[in-house]
Amino acid sequence: MASADAASLHAAWLRICDRLKAEVGDVEYQSWIQRITLGPLDDDEITLYLPERFLRDWVRTQYGQRLQTLWREETPHVQHVELKIDKKAQRAPMSNGSHAPSSKSSHDIAAFAREDAAALDAEKETSPTAASPSVDVRNDLAVPLDRRFTFDNFVVGKPNEFAYACAGRVADQPASPGFNPLFLYGGVGLGKTHLMHAIGLKLMSRGNISVAYMSAEKFMYRFIASMQSKSQMEFKEQLRSVDVLMIDDLQFLIGKNSTQEEFFHTFNALVDAGRQIIVSADKSPSDLSGLEDRLRTRLGCGMVADIHATTFELRISILEAKAKASGTPVPPKVLEYLAHKITTNVRELEGALNRLIAHADLVGRPVTLESTQDVLKDMLKAHERRVTIDEIQRKVVEHFNIRLTDMSSARRARAVARPRQIAMYLAKQLTSRSLPEIGRKFGNRDHTTVMHAVNRVAELMEQDPGLAESVELLKHMLES
Repeated sequence: MASADAASLHAAWLRICDRLKAEVGDVEYQSWIQRITLGPLDDDEITLYLPERFLRDWVRTQYGQRLQTLWREETPHVQHVELKIDKKAQRAPMSNGSHAPSSKSSHDIAAFAREDAAALDAEKETSPTAASPSVDVRNDLAVPLDRRFTFDNFVVGKPNEFAYACAGRVADQPASPGFNPLFLYGGVGLGKTHLMHAIGLKLMSRGNISVAYMSAEKFMYRFIASMQSKSQMEFKEQLRSVDVLMIDDLQFLIGKNSTQEEFFHTFNALVDAGRQIIVSADKSPSDLSGLEDRLRTRLGCGMVADIHATTFELRISILEAKAKASGTPVPPKVLEYLAHKITTNVRELEGALNRLIAHADLVGRPVTLESTQDVLKDMLKAHERRVTIDEIQRKVVEHFNIRLTDMSSARRARAVARPRQIAMYLAKQLTSRSLPEIGRKFGNRDHTTVMHAVNRVAELMEQDPGLAESVELLKHMLES
């Protein structure tokens, strides 16, 4: 590779790093992108190196496509990006936080790297944060909060009013008795994340409270990364120094035993120190099978607040508020149509409205019911039969007045077994899931068990008009 070509590639890589840093933020960049090393160019394929298989696989999954796009934009000659493992490559940090090219690159690139390393060292010596032994977790570890998600723009209705009130109490009086931890649970897109961000933003507005927010997935990967880089103590100290720790989508930790243990110890350390813990999940602590009992018990010892599926009235209120904020006139009949058609996910509901408003602005025509049906035909079609097994289970246990855990338990009492069979029957009728997939949602039962349940319920419906009526009623409620 010629000297000019090497310099050009290096300059392109620096620009790509700068763009990625702006896109993903300092935390993500330092955790993953910063550890990439620039390798050689072979025809139209550039090689990038990472020191470990774990990092290579994670970067490939999360950023592989974006890296390829950015390389094509910066250097059209580069059409493909190959990520490889190179444990022996020498890495010197650059001024933008990226890494120097590996020993497989030319001497010219190594010279650029030495200059950048010297510049970075100079910056560290003059930086006030570098001289301080303590690092604000909000900037170094946690994900930035979304300033759009405030209490003021959270639409309150009967399904979420209790969770909203609990969130408000914690925002006003963190770590108060009975509210630590605060555990929010409910389905996808119902407002759990919005409330968590609202709590964090209100607390941070005081100026003297440190808040760390991250998903359970991010918690796990950062914990693993700390082990890979042998910086576990730094990771622990950073997390346990915050005033408020918020973990979103805790169900992701199911089956991750070592990460669960680390979270459990972090949880205990913070609560014992009088710090606030806020957690969200798709189910209540008692229904999160796969979590360690000691962790499930600790999560349930504070305030547990559920967010129910939205009602028609709440969906209308949300749409009206969003339409008013946009400044684009949307007829009431269109809002009612959307509220009837998109019922399970507030995010998709808002996304549908945003799509309509954008279409109206771009083509210069008003929003009508006809244009709504045309613009959103793909989304509306996807919602025609979008019933989930979780919804079926919740509706069945509510109808028969049993516990949700009975859906996956080993109990064979008729009062439990019959509703479980009905739920399996409805799962087969109303979803596209296979028999093995349905079985896994019912306590990892074999597909033959599901087949027997489906056939048995079909037989009983022919023999027992009362049972048939109950099943049809459940089916109608789930489809409406």
